[in-house]
Amino acid sequence: MQDRPHAPELLQAVAQFLRERVLPATDGALAYQVRVAANALAIAQREAEQGASAQAREAEGLRALLGAETPADLQAANRLLCERIAAGAMDLSTPGLLAHLQATTAARLAIDQPGYSAEP
Repeated sequence: MQDRPHAPELLQAVAQFLRERVLPATDGALAYQVRVAANALAIAQREAEQGASAQAREAEGLRALLGAETPADLQAANRLLCERIAAGAMDLSTPGLLAHLQATTAARLAIDQPGYSAEP
């Protein structure tokens, strides 16, 4: 076990440094690159904080939808879900499918684009 600061705190500190100290001292293309770097660090911070629980919830949803045939690997399980949807074996009338897709998308957006709202 590592003492503080933990990875999310380190990522936040570097992103804050870039935004508050480096960005004001730059302009043009370099300022853009600093902004991109700070945003990438913020995504990495949210991934470190939320990623494991989001993946666990996604895997649980896939197991509920796919049953005993669910692969242990999350990517393989998602591929199987896609194959079943493409084959017509599952669609939005499948119990739980729409809720799973909405929850999984919301969890990904919370990490990648936390300011995004699907609400009009």
